[in-house]
Amino acid sequence: MAAPSAAAPAPAPLLRVVAECAWSRARAGELLLPHGPVPCPVFMPVGTRGTAKGVTAAQLAALGCRICLGNTYHLGTQPGPELVQRAGGLHGFMDWPHNLLTDSGGFQMVSLLELSEVSEQGVRFRSPYGGAEILLSPEKSIEIQNALGADIIMQLDDVVSSTPRGPRVEEAMQRSLRWLDRCLAAHRRPQRQSLFAIVQGGLDPALRAQCLREMSLRPVPGFAIGGLSGGEAKDSFWRMVKLSTELLPRDRPRYLMGVGYPTDLVVCVALGCDMFDCVFPTRTARFGSALVPWGSLQLKSKEFAKDFSPIDPDCPCPTCRRHSRAFLHALLRSETSALHLLTLHNIAYQLSLMASIRQSILAQSFPQFVAQFLRVRYGGLGGVPPWVLEALAAAGIPLE
Repeated sequence: MAAPSAAAPAPAPLLRVVAECAWSRARAGELLLPHGPVPCPVFMPVGTRGTAKGVTAAQLAALGCRICLGNTYHLGTQPGPELVQRAGGLHGFMDWPHNLLTDSGGFQMVSLLELSEVSEQGVRFRSPYGGAEILLSPEKSIEIQNALGADIIMQLDDVVSSTPRGPRVEEAMQRSLRWLDRCLAAHRRPQRQSLFAIVQGGLDPALRAQCLREMSLRPVPGFAIGGLSGGEAKDSFWRMVKLSTELLPRDRPRYLMGVGYPTDLVVCVALGCDMFDCVFPTRTARFGSALVPWGSLQLKSKEFAKDFSPIDPDCPCPTCRRHSRAFLHALLRSETSALHLLTLHNIAYQLSLMASIRQSILAQSFPQFVAQFLRVRYGGLGGVPPWVLEALAAAGIPLE
């Protein structure tokens, strides 16, 4: 499929690359967005309905977060784009002075599969808020996102699970290309909202490469790598990430969707990704798990009942400054405030990890950072999963 023949203006540069690792594809930069610059690599907390679960917008900002996510499908069905627009867009609705990214609603094709049906027209849903039928077309997705007013918006793509192969994967890739053109034509606020393309193609290198080449011809200011982190083998996962970053334009941001495990973040920065999002830190907090450099602490465990040390003595977050493991253990089974405090800590951990990664790239010490991160996390390099070592070696950081 050729790019549209009508001449389209080139998008304004969205990424300023500040430093590049001399060994790997890792890079540090800034996203130049309407609500202020965002240092990257960056992890973006997910706020499905206008808030990250368990924390306020003010608390997110106090942790140093400068961009978070909203969900087009959920916000578009309840409370609805008209109400959000009357509140001054999603920024005003959630009282958030920093940057926002909204997804397109396409992921719900997978997460709400029993409620959805996809065709060339769009995705027809039965709403979980009462059962009414809703058609989410590329045009409707952009209309909703224009009303929500996020700084970065996403094309509607045809999403399939990351594990199957065959005709449905190619169909989804080709349809995502066609839908990108419809999204570009429907976009009414290109000067204020940057529309990202979403690369599909499953685990088929030829399909993914074709999609990358075609989408790179479109006048989009950034790209997302979609269709991964859905249960596929890690060996396949990193190879598709590497293929994508090698073929995507160097001067535009690369957003790897749905990735948030700390090891995955480190590896995928080495492979050349700039942006990440995932519900992992907030969801794992709701199960009583606290993220630490050496893995996680299951604070419901009896071993923490009389442990008066903080979750992580080196963490400066409000939870670690003020509360002990014993306090959190005592509250976890009965008080939601414990989940709130754990969520604060876990988001702070993710943001701190990304800041450390960025600083190491600026200092040209990223390979040393990676080696130390893995030693702490796995008790030495001998315990590191083989796929991690293979991916890092392919990225230019051999550790064996």
